[in-house]
Amino acid sequence: MTPDFSGALPGRGGWVTASREAIETAVKKGAFARSFKQSAIAPDDLGDRVEAGLARAALGALGMARKTGDVVLGFEKVRAALKAKDVVVLVTASDAAEDGKRKLQRLADGAALIGVFDGDELSGALGRDGVVHAALKRGAAASRFLREARRVEGFRATPGAAE
Repeated sequence: MTPDFSGALPGRGGWVTASREAIETAVKKGAFARSFKQSAIAPDDLGDRVEAGLARAALGALGMARKTGDVVLGFEKVRAALKAKDVVVLVTASDAAEDGKRKLQRLADGAALIGVFDGDELSGALGRDGVVHAALKRGAAASRFLREARRVEGFRATPGAAE
């Protein structure tokens, strides 16, 4: 059983809502066997595998955006880009200091806010240590990252949690 993140793998496929809770319920109830109309045993860690795959896709898109020059890093540079209205996606590490997040979010003015990745994940994707704040400029790279990051947000969301 292989998660198909791109929707392009051959075969019959079975659809599950992209949330950890839905996947864990489907594994527990044997829903994949019913969907495939044959024996199918999902690994117990399928939710972890799906989360890792979604995060890998989003962080890979962020890394590609950096290579195209569409990413600004660091509090002061991000703040300047926000003031210049050059930013369509503001990324803050989930473990960043609240005051820094708040200061940048006040300047975001319509930019999408992404806070689902921690500093280590962002640093690994961007090839720099200590990444806490990043901003993406308008373009295809920002659109791709935002689409992939929203999938991770949806998957990692805790039902009933206040945001």
